[in-house]
Formats: sequence, C-alpha cells, structure tokens
Amino acid sequence: MATLMDVAKRANVSKMTVSRVINHPEKVTDELKQMVYQAMQELNYQPNLIAKALVNNSTRIIKLCILEDIDTTEPYFMNLMVGVAKTLDLHQYSLQLVTRRNFGIGNCDGYIITGMRKGDLDWIQKLDKPVIMFGENRYGLDYVDTNNKAGTYQMSALALKKKYEHLIYIGIDSKESFEYSREAGYIQQVQERRMIPELHRFGNHSHLSEEFIRTNWKNIQPNTAFICASDRLAMGVERAISRCGGSVPDDYGVTGFDGVFLNQVASPKITTVKQSIIEMGSACGENLLDKIRTNASPGNLVFEPKISLGGTLRD
Repeated sequence: MATLMDVAKRANVSKMTVSRVINHPEKVTDELKQMVYQAMQELNYQPNLIAKALVNNSTRIIKLCILEDIDTTEPYFMNLMVGVAKTLDLHQYSLQLVTRRNFGIGNCDGYIITGMRKGDLDWIQKLDKPVIMFGENRYGLDYVDTNNKAGTYQMSALALKKKYEHLIYIGIDSKESFEYSREAGYIQQVQERRMIPELHRFGNHSHLSEEFIRTNWKNIQPNTAFICASDRLAMGVERAISRCGGSVPDDYGVTGFDGVFLNQVASPKITTVKQSIIEMGSACGENLLDKIRTNASPGNLVFEPKISLGGTLRD
C-alpha cells in the first residue's frame, strides 16, 4: 500500500505539504492541491480519515436539514445540496440530508438548516453543534441568504420603468424574515413614488394566486404589474391572466423571485429575481466549516440579487 512519503515523492513535494493538503486544504494553493491529488490518484492512496476523525472526536459528517416540504418537481433544494456537497467534498466531509422527522438520528459535526419557522427557534438554539442557517432570520443565528429587500425593490423599479402604472404585491403568507424583507422592498419602492401599496398574501401554491386573479379579475386595472414573492405564485398569476383574456406583457406584467426552475418552464418565461442557490450552498458549507474550526461566529453573508429577464415585462 502507498504511504504518505510515496505520495510526496510522486508529487515532488514535502511530506508536510501532503499532510496539509489532506488535513487543511484551505491553506494550500489550488496548484499544490492538484499535484497532490493527482499523485494520490495514481498511487491509489487513501488517507485514513476514519482514524483521524476518531482521534479528533469528529464524525466528518455535516447534516443538511430541510424543514420544509420537498417538492420533487422543483430542483431548488437540489441546487442547494449541490453547492453544499461541493464544498464539503473539498474538505473531506460527507453530507447527510435529513428532515424534521429523522433529524436526531446519528451524530455529526455541524448543521446547515433551511426552512426554519419561529416555532423551531427554541430547539435550534439548544443544539450543541455549530449551525448555519440557509435563509434570513432575525434571531441572531448565523445565516446565508439573498438580499431579499433589494430584490423586490429593484424589480418594482424595473416594472415602473417599463411604464406599468400600478403595482400589486403577491406575497407568501408567512411570518418569516425573508417574506417581510421582500414585502419591505416593494413597499419602499412604491412609497418613494408616492403610490399606494396593495398587498395580498397566500400559501406558496400557484393555484391560490391563480384563483385570486380569476375571482377579482373585474377589479384589476390594465397596465398593472404583479410583483410576486416566488416564481410559483407568479406562474399562477400569469396563468390566470391568460385564462381571463388578458395579455402578458402588453397589458399586464408579472415578476417572480427565485429563478431556479419554474421561471423557465412558464410561458412566457418569467422575469424574476434570480438567487445564486449553488453558490449560496457552497458559502453555507464554508461558513460552517470555519465555525467548526474556530468556534467563532462567521456572521451573516448576503448575496446581492440579480434580475433574470424573461417575457413577462415589456421590452
């Protein structure tokens, strides 16, 4: 069997460098890592991470806990998992996906949690391992998220720039920070223009927003743009307008928020606030591993939103 010294000779580096690549890859240049990884592959060298974990009282496992219902038709959470897994793989950690029901099965070195609601705060704060939240919160928990307020603020400004005279916000019926922030961005924009805000909230299902538009169609003025808190809600609005005989984007505008999948399958494609989910997942992994290593809070990391243009706003 190949040894650490064999790998060092093959890569033409010191034994200490090989050890550093295995144990602290974040401290080594990409060029050195590539040389060592190639030598390890050629020699079929397998570092004894299990023994290392036992010595350090570590599992080399990170749990990603999704507290929401996972919709298999939408790859939102798959993108998140890909981002987390890529980072963990670079640091020789494995990823374990858990849900609320099986959260406590097995040990781990830390948690990445998404979908938290206010009722989850108590047990999350009592966890004895480092935690990073995926999603904005106002409870002092370290998190990674998009700048939700900036996203709807910018999207509302874009709709007004396209000469829509009325803006209606279609929000998610959730008393959580991300939704408050998305509402706040819309409200700030319309108030700056001395317009009167109009908000409606529903569960995050397209049939609910569709039903609202169809029920209230006679009261909705032409030249209105709907600023939606999710692509799912935007799909329902777009579908209802079409079935009621309206024209998108000529008479009505529709915008969404997420930009992972549903905006692409709508017809026309939805102009949306695109979240960098894979990159955000990677950042969750990096921040959690830093927290494990240093036992210090990395704080909050907020990604700036990007607008992905579709066909639901005028050219």
